[in-house]
Amino acid sequence: MSGGGDPEWVHRTGPELHPDPSRVLARLFLPGQELMSSGTSRAAAVIDRILALDEQTATAVLADTVSRFADRHHDLLGTFRAHFSLVAHRIAGAAELSATRRDLLGAYFTQEYALEAAALFNPSLVAHPDQAGLADGELRFVMSLRAVGEGHVSSIEFRTGVLGGAGGPRLDAPDPHPSTGTVAPVWLSSDQRAAPPPGDRAEPARDATYWVRYDADRPLSARVVFPTAAVESNGIEDARFVRFTGGDRPTWHATYTAYDGTSVAPRLLTTEDFVTFESRRQEGPSAKDKGMALFPRKVGGRYLALTRWDRESLGLTSSTDAVRWGASTTLTRPGRPWELVQLGQCGSPVETDAGWLVLTHGVGPMRTYGIGAMLLDLEDPTRVLGSLQAPFLTPTAQERDGYVPNVVYSCGGLVHAGQLVLPYGCSDAVVRFALVDLGPLLARLQGRGE
Repeated sequence: MSGGGDPEWVHRTGPELHPDPSRVLARLFLPGQELMSSGTSRAAAVIDRILALDEQTATAVLADTVSRFADRHHDLLGTFRAHFSLVAHRIAGAAELSATRRDLLGAYFTQEYALEAAALFNPSLVAHPDQAGLADGELRFVMSLRAVGEGHVSSIEFRTGVLGGAGGPRLDAPDPHPSTGTVAPVWLSSDQRAAPPPGDRAEPARDATYWVRYDADRPLSARVVFPTAAVESNGIEDARFVRFTGGDRPTWHATYTAYDGTSVAPRLLTTEDFVTFESRRQEGPSAKDKGMALFPRKVGGRYLALTRWDRESLGLTSSTDAVRWGASTTLTRPGRPWELVQLGQCGSPVETDAGWLVLTHGVGPMRTYGIGAMLLDLEDPTRVLGSLQAPFLTPTAQERDGYVPNVVYSCGGLVHAGQLVLPYGCSDAVVRFALVDLGPLLARLQGRGE
C-alpha cells in the first residue's frame, strides 16, 4: 500500500476544487499605522480628507466605486453602511452627514479580502440537514473547507452536493458572493449575551462564546465562518464536522483549531441548521493543541473525542458536557515507518457494524503525509481491534506539489452505498475525492484479506 499504487478497493475520482481568488469578502478596513508625531489616528486623518471633498466629487467617487465593485458582492451599499456605523463615533455630527457622504466613508473603510487566494484544503463531509427532492439512493451533503487568504488567515467555507449515480460526487456551483454573517458575542460568560462596546476595534473576549447567523435565503456556500474571538485572530483551522445524534434532533458539531499567531486552542462549533452557529472554547487536560474530533453519538452516556493531546499520539477522552474534557487514554503511538514523526486522526470516527472506523494520518520521511485506518470496539473504544500496517492513500506524482508539498489530508468522510466517501486535500493546493470500498477495508482491519 505504501509505494506500489492504490489498493484495488480505493478509487480516486473527481471533481476537483481549486482555490479561487475571485471569491472575496467585503471586510472592515482600518488604517493600521498611527501618526506618531502627533498621536493622531490615521483613521481620523482619512476621515478628515473624505469630509473635505465637495459634494459633487463625493457623489462621483461613490458612483464609480459602486459601479466597479457592486457585482462582486451581495448588498455592497449595505456593507458600506454597516462599516460607516463602526467608525461613526469618530466623527462629530455624523448623524447630519448626507447619505452619500456616509456611504462614501463606509467605502473608504472597506477592503476586499480574497479568502482562498493562498490555499483551499482539509475538507470534511457530512449529511445535509435537507434531504428533500432526491432520487432513490442519493444523499445530499455539506462539505466544509479550510480557506487561506492574505496573511495566512484561515476561515471555514462550505460547499454542497449530492452522492449517488455514476461519476462520483456532484458538487453544486458555489455562490459568488460569500459573506461572514452577523456576530453576536458574549462578553462576560457563556450564558450571558451583552451588546458589544462601541468602537471600531470592539471584539469578543479572548476565548468567549459567540454566535454567527447568516441569511437563510442565501445558499450555504455563501456562508463563511471567519475569525472572531481574539484567540482565533490569526485563523480558524481544520474544522472536523460530524452529524451528532441522540437528542431530539440531529446536531452538527465541528471541532477546530483557533490560532492567535502564537498559540493554538481547540474550540467547538455547533449548529442545527447551518444558519446559526455557536462557537465555544474547549477546556480540560485533553483540550489543548490540535487534533480533537468528536464521536457522532454518546457512548456510555458520555461525549467522546479523539485527541492528539501530546502532539504526536492518538488518544481518547470523554466529557459530560462537550466542553470540559478529562485526561486522555492513549490508543496508539507512532511506531511504523510512515508515521514516525507523528500520527493523528482524519476526522470523527465512523460507526460501522464492525466497530468505530477511525481514519488516521501519519507523517514520515520528507514530511510525507499518508492516510491509514484503525478500528475501535463499539462499546469500549479504548480497545483497538485492528489497524492497517501501511497507509491506503498517499500523494501521487500529480498531488505532491503545492503550498505544502507531499500531503494528503482529510478532516472526515461519510459512508454511502457501501463506500467511504473521503474528500482530501492534496498538498494544500487542491481538493479531490477517494471512494473506499468499506467491506475490504473493514476486512483488513479485522485481520482478514490481504
